[in-house]
Amino acid sequence: MRVTTSFPLGTLRDTPSEAEIISHQLLLKAGYIRRVSSGIYAYMPIMLRVIEKISAIIDRELQSIGCTKLLLPQLHPADLWKRSERWEGYTAGEEIMFNLKDRQGKEFGLAPTHEEVITSIASEIINSYKQLPQCFYQIQTKFRDEIRPRFGLLRSREFIMKDGYSFHSSEKDLASFYEKVNNAYENIFQSCGLQTVGVEADSGAIGGASSKEFMITADAGEDSILFTQSGSYAANVEKAISIASKPIPLEDSISGLLETPQQKTILEVCKNNNLHPSQIIKVVVFLAEFEGRSEIPILACIRGDQHINEVKLFNLINKLHSFNLLKLQKIEDKNIIEKNLVNFPLGFLGPDLDNQTIKADSNWDKAWTRIIDHSASNLLKFISGANKVNFHKVYEEYSFASSNYLIEDIRNAKKGDKIKGENEELREKKGIEIGHIFQLGQKYSEKLNAKFSEKDGKLKSLWMGCYGIGVTRIAQAAIEQNHDEKGICWPIQISPFEVIIIPTNLKDQIQRDLTEQIYNNFLKNKIDVLLDDRDDRAGVKFKDAELIGIPFQIIIGRDSINKEVELISRTNNTKFKISADKLLEAFISESEIMYNKKS
Repeated sequence: MRVTTSFPLGTLRDTPSEAEIISHQLLLKAGYIRRVSSGIYAYMPIMLRVIEKISAIIDRELQSIGCTKLLLPQLHPADLWKRSERWEGYTAGEEIMFNLKDRQGKEFGLAPTHEEVITSIASEIINSYKQLPQCFYQIQTKFRDEIRPRFGLLRSREFIMKDGYSFHSSEKDLASFYEKVNNAYENIFQSCGLQTVGVEADSGAIGGASSKEFMITADAGEDSILFTQSGSYAANVEKAISIASKPIPLEDSISGLLETPQQKTILEVCKNNNLHPSQIIKVVVFLAEFEGRSEIPILACIRGDQHINEVKLFNLINKLHSFNLLKLQKIEDKNIIEKNLVNFPLGFLGPDLDNQTIKADSNWDKAWTRIIDHSASNLLKFISGANKVNFHKVYEEYSFASSNYLIEDIRNAKKGDKIKGENEELREKKGIEIGHIFQLGQKYSEKLNAKFSEKDGKLKSLWMGCYGIGVTRIAQAAIEQNHDEKGICWPIQISPFEVIIIPTNLKDQIQRDLTEQIYNNFLKNKIDVLLDDRDDRAGVKFKDAELIGIPFQIIIGRDSINKEVELISRTNNTKFKISADKLLEAFISESEIMYNKKS
């Protein structure tokens, strides 16, 4: 393609002020995307080529394991989502689905995901075990009503995603196919020239028993990954399980009631009373809001040197009740406290807080649901609130089990912890999620009545898997891993072009003729080539080429009189002069090395 006639570049000289991280800055500055509104971008022709190359890699790998491509609607009727009991959570609770009404007053949502639609379709077309397994996938635009869109394509309101859904006759068959998809994902990311880490993950609003995230490690990542150096364990911080460090025993001389005026935090109590946080149990109050029932107040206890993992707590509470949990919030608002509670000494709460603190006319359940983390449940002697303003007290041999406490893992694992059966300490890195696979089980098929006939004629609910890849996320995440001070350094597999030809002076007839000869020869050999035929200064062309990050550059300058050109590797930062007659052979050899190195 030629820049002047079919592929105009829209590079910027200044870095846009709206871009917070390097990959976002480079996408805008190099002209790959244009901002239309907050979290909404146009994909320019050069970006679309990247997206198409990523999509082609996905198609190849998924079709090799028997997946079939389709295209599902973006506009979903609310009725389907209400049947799966996710409408409230997506439009009121987490508030991530754009929703609207048509002229007849019917409710619809712009899809952030497609479980409901594909399950409904499967219920109509899959009738027998003989049709199983099946896997359908699409590459489709998705929508998410982000409260604060940021980081360009990493957290946008409109994005391109590959989502796939598999259907099985048994849990065993689902697990087997899940592993096939896992391997296909590893091939996809490797074929895109990316280095990824697979980590255990929370299933979130999608649901399901097992899930795994594929992450690119980057300083700009919004997720934390905990892992062992040997690679024996890796998990998202929301999912990670570890062994807490040993607490420091409380001295025998410390007992009774401690006066702690205005000391509401763990740090204040420790500083003023010469204590260590591991000697304290903090009590945190939450309110669980369920769909179709009264709210449930939660007392969550954890050791003072640890932190509650609210994702784990949310999942645990949701599992304990048959109703759909919409929201879990920490109770700190004075108005909520005064309306529902009496004699409630916030900041001085102890694990033995009386149920009578809940007002009789409150719409809450009248008893606290009590949960304590393993790190705190085995403390024989500890300090906690005395349920009296400005006082803490020493608890000795307090029995959590007999006080109706559920003993569960609700703590944040952290770097420095160890995991069961391993002597290695956990390390921590930031990561960008680019893929996620789930074993959904029968969650959606049961709610949407998607059944099949078994060999014995009995009807059973389909077993389902769900598999997502952020296509536009891959493009931006690749830049986080591949850039320098001059601009982007695309992996050749997903670069918009493999090579750019830059003649320094097209007014020179010798240069012009040699440029055309090389360009046409590359096209003839099906090489993805861009010709910068602008009547512009050489320095401008060089800067643009470095910024947009095409892996190879061919510079045609003064040496063209001797039929010599310069071949530059943007990725390896190497250059050498070569005869134009040997250029094609040299380029093919160098590019194959790059493909093989990354694939």
